[in-house]
Amino acid sequence: MRVDMQVSLSLLLLAWIVSAATLLSPTLTSSSDTSDLCQLREQFNLTGMHQDGDVIIGGLFEVHLFTVFPELSFRTKPAQPWCHEFDLHSFKLAQTMAFAINEVNRNPHLLPNISLGYSIYDNCVKLGVAFRAATALVSGAQKTLSSSSCRGLPSVLGIVGDSVSTHSIAISSVMGLFRVPMVSYFATCSCLSDRHRYPSFFRTIPSDAFQVRAMMHILKHFNWTWVGLIYSDDDYGRHAAQSIHQDITAFGGCIAFSEVLPKDNDMVGIRKIMQVIKTSTSRVIVVFATEAYLLPLMDEVARQNVIRQWIASEAWSFSPLLLKSRMLPFLRGTLGIAIRRGEIEGLKEFLLSVRPNNDHENSMVRKFWQEMFSCRFEPEEALAISEGRVCTGDEDLSKADLAYSDVSDLRPSYNVYKAVYALAHSLHNLMSCVPGQGPFNENSCASLDDIQPWQLLHYLQAVNFTTGFGDQVSFDKTGDALPIYDIFNWYGMPDGTMKTRTVGVVDESQPVGKMFHLDEGKLTWNFELNKPPRSVCSEPCPPGTRKARRKGLPVCCFDCLPCADGEISNTSDAIECMKCPVEFWSNFEKDVCIPKEIEFLSYEEALGISLTSVSLFGACASAVVLAIFVHYRHTPVVRANNSELSFLILLSLKLCFLCALLFIGQPRLWTCQLRHAAFGISFVLCVSSILVKTMVVIAVFKSSRPEGKGAMKWFGAAQQRGTVIVLTSLQVAICVIWLSTASPTPHKNTHYQSSKIVFECAVGSVAGFAALLGYIGLLAAISFLLAFLARNLPDNFNEAKFITFSMLIFCAVWIAFVPAYISSPGKYADVVEIFAILASSFGLLIAIFAPKCYIILLHPEKNTKKALMSRG
Repeated sequence: MRVDMQVSLSLLLLAWIVSAATLLSPTLTSSSDTSDLCQLREQFNLTGMHQDGDVIIGGLFEVHLFTVFPELSFRTKPAQPWCHEFDLHSFKLAQTMAFAINEVNRNPHLLPNISLGYSIYDNCVKLGVAFRAATALVSGAQKTLSSSSCRGLPSVLGIVGDSVSTHSIAISSVMGLFRVPMVSYFATCSCLSDRHRYPSFFRTIPSDAFQVRAMMHILKHFNWTWVGLIYSDDDYGRHAAQSIHQDITAFGGCIAFSEVLPKDNDMVGIRKIMQVIKTSTSRVIVVFATEAYLLPLMDEVARQNVIRQWIASEAWSFSPLLLKSRMLPFLRGTLGIAIRRGEIEGLKEFLLSVRPNNDHENSMVRKFWQEMFSCRFEPEEALAISEGRVCTGDEDLSKADLAYSDVSDLRPSYNVYKAVYALAHSLHNLMSCVPGQGPFNENSCASLDDIQPWQLLHYLQAVNFTTGFGDQVSFDKTGDALPIYDIFNWYGMPDGTMKTRTVGVVDESQPVGKMFHLDEGKLTWNFELNKPPRSVCSEPCPPGTRKARRKGLPVCCFDCLPCADGEISNTSDAIECMKCPVEFWSNFEKDVCIPKEIEFLSYEEALGISLTSVSLFGACASAVVLAIFVHYRHTPVVRANNSELSFLILLSLKLCFLCALLFIGQPRLWTCQLRHAAFGISFVLCVSSILVKTMVVIAVFKSSRPEGKGAMKWFGAAQQRGTVIVLTSLQVAICVIWLSTASPTPHKNTHYQSSKIVFECAVGSVAGFAALLGYIGLLAAISFLLAFLARNLPDNFNEAKFITFSMLIFCAVWIAFVPAYISSPGKYADVVEIFAILASSFGLLIAIFAPKCYIILLHPEKNTKKALMSRG
């Protein structure tokens, strides 16, 4: 919408109200010649056109573009302002209002018994003139009334206009006091939606807030988040800028720069804005301004050859001053918002039928004719041009100006048409009121002889109808129309001219998902490869990263930081990374949570295969030694070393080697329960047999002396077996208690390494595990001590030296095992325990049985009783 420059309403409003109140009420003069004559205090010199009717509708249009105000002087009566530069486009809007009223009068179903008239005035794009016209509409324009009741032509019940937001703010502030409805066709300032300040204001064009939201649809569609903003220094520009700041932040975009267009063609300010545009990284610029504000800037854009993607507000979307061939290289591809296009059947014929007449109240038509045909009427009037031929009134309008009669792209005219019909339908509903069922006090209806504007206002708020073009017209509680906008695109023609075309629509009355439609196949761009530009402060963060805002810059300027281990982001521009569930971990790209790798000592890995091979080798070696001892059981070497205990030690060592296999493979409940129990019992069986064997060696030595003749009676075969069974039973009891109270169980441990799940056997009770190891350690320590004390026995009895060495190895291995086991994470704790089992088992096997096998297999000549006795 087009907006005049901002005025100090607070200083002028009081004066306007006083003048309005004075003019609204005609006063009686005190002249003796006119004792019963009503006379207006002042009559304004306004350009307008009128048509009588039972009900009059007023209209305010900007038919002239410029106004000259005379110099102020307090010595003489102020002269009237003078308007010039006739605007054919705005005159066509005024004629559209006249056409709509005549069409209503011809409609037998709408206001069948009432004729509508109109009083239309020119506001000359100046607030002072617009306010004069508004007061003339509500008070009447006749200078004198010859009736004691001061009743003349009826005043207007409603006003179509004004087109300028600043005008509408001022006029509606006063008209609202008298509840005179105003229906604007072009004032878009969102401030006018304030029902408390403007209770009688309506409009058939959506407000700036809706226009900004429509622009947001375009920005979102092309993902333009880094946007420049230029706006005019008036109500229209400032309120639109405020709305776009709020809305663009809501969808994650930022304003790269925000500049106010200077007034009065200030080239210093224009060049400053150009410098900002050239240095900014933004490639998209939204402009809320009128063509008068914008033209100097666009001239400088053309001079400096700056290419940007322009987003136009409806105020300059079809500006003829900018749709020029010279602007084609710089404004081609412009996208913007346009008022909803409509079709009005019969309007073209009506426009071509306009003819001047001799009624001076219809001065607007006469000035139009003079402008179209550069002629003057006789007798020459002050308002007519002084040069040129005399107007005949028979000139052919169809050949005068094609733009005036062009109805192919009706936008503001369609809004005027809807505004007239909104008032007409409201009046029709008012006249159709059934007595006793009305909306006013005591269910009364309006009096047909004295309809008040506030009564019409009630029906206008609830009006709802459909135009011949198919658009629904109604107003929300703030007086705003249904928000529907066309999206247009500027494109070049082969002849070098520039035109616009509709490429989409934004209709917020539609369901979500259908509000926005854009035909990208019709779009023309002003960039390489005819593609839309990219305009972002920072490229979107891909999945697997998060946004980290750059200090001191807007929120859409950021760096992309990769998510930490164990966190992911599976969308672009993620603000935070999400932690994966406990049993999941982030993949390498950090965009998907994948199941964690489950780690345990497997038979399929190299370490597992190696330990398994060593374990089986140890078991086989034990079996081979056992077979050798069984085969040579009658030889002196085997018999001299207590063959039964030797067999028992070899059997337990074989079990020790095999129990190492229980620590390999995926932990299960039975393997967790069995591995430590089997290991503990096997080693106790072995160590207890070695302990008994050591004690037997000492007993045999003592029995060879006179003082120890009875020592062997305490170490017979039964006592040896019983001792081994008792010592082993104690370990069995420890295992039973441990497994029954706090049994080891499979456990998925995530503390050792965050990216893996260590599948291990939790010991359940640390005390039980410590008791099991402690008992083995106790027996090993006793065996080592006894064997060490018996190391100096005669050679023919001296197996104690081998036992001492074997137990030294055993104890050293298990003493080193404790800290290594505690400090080893995950599967390596099992590796340490397997290594301890295998090392200690091999230590016992080699230290105790290797010398004997050496004699048995390699030196059989020494495997005789004589040889053994000779060593003594």
